[in-house]
This record gives sequence, C-alpha cells and structure tokens, in this order.
Amino acid sequence: MSKFSDYSFRGHKAVVRVDFNVPLNEKYEITDDTRMRAAVPTIKKILQDGGAVILMSHLGRPKEGPTEKYSLKHLVYRLVKLLDGVTVKFAEDCIGPVAEEAASNLQMGEVLLLENLRFHKQEEKGDAAFAQQLAKLGDVYVNDAFGTAHRAHASTAVIAQYFPADARMFGLLMEAEVSNAEKVLHNAERPFTAILGGAKVSDKILIIENLMEKANNIIIGGGMAYTFLKAQGKEIGNSLCENDKLDLANELLAKAKAKGVALLLPVDSVAADKFAEDASTQAVSNDNIPAGWMGLDIGEKSVQQFGEVIGQSKTILWNGPMGVFEMKPFQAGTKAIADAIVSATAKGAFSLVGGGDSVAAVNQFGLADKVSYVSTGGGAMLEFFEGKELPGIAAINA
Repeated sequence: MSKFSDYSFRGHKAVVRVDFNVPLNEKYEITDDTRMRAAVPTIKKILQDGGAVILMSHLGRPKEGPTEKYSLKHLVYRLVKLLDGVTVKFAEDCIGPVAEEAASNLQMGEVLLLENLRFHKQEEKGDAAFAQQLAKLGDVYVNDAFGTAHRAHASTAVIAQYFPADARMFGLLMEAEVSNAEKVLHNAERPFTAILGGAKVSDKILIIENLMEKANNIIIGGGMAYTFLKAQGKEIGNSLCENDKLDLANELLAKAKAKGVALLLPVDSVAADKFAEDASTQAVSNDNIPAGWMGLDIGEKSVQQFGEVIGQSKTILWNGPMGVFEMKPFQAGTKAIADAIVSATAKGAFSLVGGGDSVAAVNQFGLADKVSYVSTGGGAMLEFFEGKELPGIAAINA
C-alpha cells in the first residue's frame, strides 16, 4: 500500500471510489453537499500532480437498474463548482464500451464521473468480473469512501486486488477517518469518555460491549436510556423501550460495574404528553415518569452531571443524540452535550463525533469546526468501534 500524500499521480489515471451519496430534492438539486466537499482535497491533489481522475460512487438504493432519480449526472454541475471550473465529463455507464471509451479519451487534468455503480446488481454482490471491468479504467486505485468501507462491494473491497500493492491506497479523507478512529480506539488518552445516544439499545450493544474494554466512562442518552431505566425497575411512562432487551440492559450494567467502567444514565428528562413539536412538556425525575408521558430529552440535572464528566475527559467519542433534537422543545440536551464537548476540546481534549445524527446535530448547531474530528461514515464508524474489520480497509491493507 502506498501513502497517498507521497504518491506522484503525474501521467496516471486514478480510479477513485468516493461517497457521493448526497440527498437530492424533487428537482434533482443537491440539498447537502458535505460528502462531495469532503472528497475535494483528494481529487485536487491528483489533478495538481498532473494526473486524471475517474470517480465512481453509488447514489441511493435503485431497485431496478437505471433510474433518473438516482443518476449521478445531477451532481456534475456542483462538482465543477467545487473543483473551481475543472473539466468534468460524465459517462452514462460505469462499465462497458461507454465507460471505457470515456476513460481512454480522458486527458490529464480532467475528471470523469461514472454513472451510479448500483445501477448494476453486481456492485452490491461484490462480483469479481464487475470489479475487474471497473479496474480496467485506470492504473491506480484510491478508496476515499469511508462511508461504505463496511460493505464488501465490488468497488470498495474487491477491485483493489486488480492493482499492484503500490498502486492502491486510501485517499486523504479515508486516511484521516482511519487514523482518527484508531487514535480513539487504540491510543486514547485517559480519561476516555464515550457518549452514546439513539433510539435502540439493540443498535448499540456491540459498541457498548467493545467500549467497556477501552473507556473510563460511558454516558447513555437518547431513547435507549429508558430501556436501561426500566430494567432497573423505574417507571418510564410511555417512553421508548425495548422490553425484550431488559435482561440485556441489566447484564451490561453489571458488566460495566465489574470492569470498573462508569456507565452513566440520565437522572431526569424533559417529558412530553405526545411525540410532537407542540406537545405539552414538563421536567420529570427519571425515577418516576408519570403515566402517559414520554421522555424526549435529557433534563438539566443530567446535562450538569454529564457535562462535569465530559469536562474532565481527555478523549471523547460521541455517537448519537441525547433526545429528539430535530424538534425544538427537545434539543437543549443534545446542544448542551455538544457545547460541553466543544469546551473540553478547547481545553485540549481530543473529540471525535461520528454517526449520522450526532454529525447532523453538530452541523445544525454550527459547531463542526470546534471539535477535533467529524466522521463522514455513519455505519462504517459504528462497525469500526464495534471492533469489526472493515472490508474496504482490509482490501487496501492486503
């Protein structure tokens, strides 16, 4: 494996797997280009070296082959703008004569965007012949799509074997993602605090178990906290609860205690009489949430307790919001935790925010540039912290 920043792309055509899975509105306009912007430094470095770039990505989940709604041609205009007017060509297929002709006609200093990989079923099946056809388009392979690194797809895990070891590498985004994640998982300065939110314990079981081996403190917020609270025999009213996971929640609490890890649950909530922006709300103790009411955010005492722990931490991982932050009455807890992470970072802590909702939260509150690193890969980041080997990373390292 070569190191991207040391490699000279002069005279090379680089096949670059990017994650351009961006949201489009009904007019096919991009509503959030974060993922595209994240790939720009990698693309620019190849062009500045005197190379050419062949970009491949998926978009959405097309079921039946080519669909207008999921065509990558809608991204060309934004790509030209992000690359300061560089020539961006578009191939109406990602393999076969159309793609091969476009790639062979590509001049150094130009970019070619291939049509959606998922218009071919072979992409998600990890088909070797399909991967080989993609590999034919260039002479260097760069994987810069951390968001799909946990999928064993043709363009992320299979294609790498068709390039020599010194002509396959991570792009700048992928390099940063992997090194920041490894820093937290394997080289965390202590105290290390993990903050986990989200709706379901079942989604976070593996990450909680793996982090128990690494973290000093695990803070639990969001909907999944109520499953833990009910497991402890507390009244949680109509709050979200996975009744089939109560025994598991108690096992996790016992395991944390045995390992000397502080597993912190919220002590109070902002409760609502319905799941809606215009609900009536009240502050309640989590020992006894009134019947008919549901906790939709952590309360002030929890914010204070969690804030103190975060403030004393040297390494912080945040995955998942503390409440239904998309609704204004229930965003104070998530915002307060974000602020606590920002102030700990300002004092020298290393903070990594990963997972779709917590990333959306730091962006919404305008705090993304005040934490150490914001990960672009939701599912991939989660699986990395669960301790799994990601196929997209393993393929480059092979």
